[in-house]
Amino acid sequence: MYFIRKLFSSILVLLGVIILIFTLFQLLGDPAKLVAGQSGDKKTIDNIQKELNLDKPKWKQLALYINNISPISIYDSSEIKEKKLRGFFFGKKKKLAFKIPYLGKSYQTKKEVTSIIYESIPGTLILALTAMIFACVLGISIGIIAALKKNSWIDHSIIITSITGISAPSFFIAIIIAYFFGIVLHQYTGLNFTGSLYEINEITGVKYMELKNLILPTITLGIRPLAIIVQLTRSSMLDVLNQDYIRTAFAKGLSKREVVLRHGIRNALNPIITTITGWFGELLAGAFFVEFIFGWKGLGKLTIDALEKLDYPIVLGAVLCSSIAFILINILSDFLYKKIDPRITS
Repeated sequence: MYFIRKLFSSILVLLGVIILIFTLFQLLGDPAKLVAGQSGDKKTIDNIQKELNLDKPKWKQLALYINNISPISIYDSSEIKEKKLRGFFFGKKKKLAFKIPYLGKSYQTKKEVTSIIYESIPGTLILALTAMIFACVLGISIGIIAALKKNSWIDHSIIITSITGISAPSFFIAIIIAYFFGIVLHQYTGLNFTGSLYEINEITGVKYMELKNLILPTITLGIRPLAIIVQLTRSSMLDVLNQDYIRTAFAKGLSKREVVLRHGIRNALNPIITTITGWFGELLAGAFFVEFIFGWKGLGKLTIDALEKLDYPIVLGAVLCSSIAFILINILSDFLYKKIDPRITS
């Protein structure tokens, strides 16, 4: 029952995001003029408006867009063939469709938005995942050290450094790291200012993997969650180490290592897991500046490039995918939280 309520509220949030973004883009101008170009005459613009349903009232445009992106929708037979929809269809003239969401076509390239986003998602996924692994491994380890060395110079140094990491904006960190390690110290680090996971050899034209391009954006994207995980792990561990059952474990003669590993870390994981899953959702959905600054081919860079060209279908599709990812990860976070701590019932 809890997860049904959570799923229902998530759908309402997603619907709100769709309506908000759709409304905002209606204020940015006429897409038909953008598609037609500077030389487009009125007849051409009118035909494009009809093709893109821009000649219909705004509420109907929104209803048609929701119908397109919904996995359950209603279509005419001719629309199914025209849009090359994939799924299961029932009915004669009007068909009930259980389909893969249709996100439209790019105004610029005329390619399907679904395929464009599909090409970009792996880059963002890999970047967010490696940044989160980097933040988790270092963050939990450093946080435990800080808790065990409470009030020492090590603890104070870790706290000051983590506060700095939390305070610094990601785009500022990205510029500093990219400049120093990608330009100033390039001859020593061998790291590039910009680059993606896959590069193309200029001579042979062969596509190859360049893992070193992942290092700088991973560190940049992982710094803030790393700092937060350090603070949270330290706080949670200190709270757990003051519990009665920890004192009982010490009284039984268990070593400090056994107490920390067997009792301390597991019971300190709840808030940490919530933070990790929440931050992973944020990294997955919002690595825009980092991808743009480092030239990393992912969903963030795709969205910014599409915004510059006012390619609304791509922007709407990218925002939709990011919102769905964020919602699903939050649901996963709640599931893990309840799994680790069965006392949580709502």
